[in-house]
Amino acid sequence: MTEDRTITLAVADDQATVREALAVMLGLAEDVTVVATASDGAEAVEAVERHRPDVILMDLNMPVMGGVEATERIHRTAPGTTVLVLTTFDDDESILAALRAGASGYLTKDADRGTILQAVRTAAEGQTVLAPEVQRRLLALATRPAPAAPPEEERVALTAREREILGLIGEGLRNPEIARRLVISEATVKTHINNLFTKADLHSRADAVRYALRRAGS
Repeated sequence: MTEDRTITLAVADDQATVREALAVMLGLAEDVTVVATASDGAEAVEAVERHRPDVILMDLNMPVMGGVEATERIHRTAPGTTVLVLTTFDDDESILAALRAGASGYLTKDADRGTILQAVRTAAEGQTVLAPEVQRRLLALATRPAPAAPPEEERVALTAREREILGLIGEGLRNPEIARRLVISEATVKTHINNLFTKADLHSRADAVRYALRRAGS
């Protein structure tokens, strides 16, 4: 990117005060132009389709469509737009889900203006941006010994629906997104998840993501 090129930016966050503050704060930079804002994932996808920004700041926990699903759609349909996650969540599950969906960066909302602005610039250059705490978590995950996949005959017997939901968890989808994908209620999704967690002795969705990957690769 040349020095005189303006970075076009979209901001997606369901909290109006946060969304507006980010738009104003980042828009003050001479090399950044905020072209759109969105209050949920569906609006984020529409904004990218309409404006094709260089970068979109993406919250994860949003109504209608979550940030992970929106990231996956943008990554698939608008590869020229870089998704930079900006969220309050720094747990393994959220990080893995966002990166697997195609996010090129991951920051938490305790980052200051200078850090966010530099991250936007770096993302616009096509480079990966990870907050220090996110890097530490990814390193811990990469170096953690993975339990060996059980032989086929010892694998947990899941129902077809449980296997389907496990696969969607492995793709990074959250309960509301799974419910919409399968056209079932969120309560039904929770029941299936509770059952498969019990059967497979899982204790978190991060465990479920790793379990899904092991089953897919075995």
